Amino acid sequence: MANIKQQKKRIITSEKARVRNISYKSKLRSAAKAVRVAVDAKDQKLAQEKLTLAFSVIDRSVVKGIQKHATAARQKSNLQNLVNTLSK
Repeated sequence: MANIKQQKKRIITSEKARVRNISYKSKLRSAAKAVRVAVDAKDQKLAQEKLTLAFSVIDRSVVKGIQKHATAARQKSNLQNLVNTLSK
């Protein structure tokens, strides 16, 4: 355990951030999974709706600093390509 007052405070705040980030990453994975489930069910309309929601969650994660913009762009591209397979 730290002896310095500022370091004790930093430990507490970083733990709060860690818990918040875990929660948000779970939302990210759930949103992506919803898109994959809709694609597996071959439901294009549902997949498109879930894709829109997933894009929103991914974009917010970049703004909040949960993940980097390149990671978000890659995830969005992969999900979009997956949904595009239904239209072929």
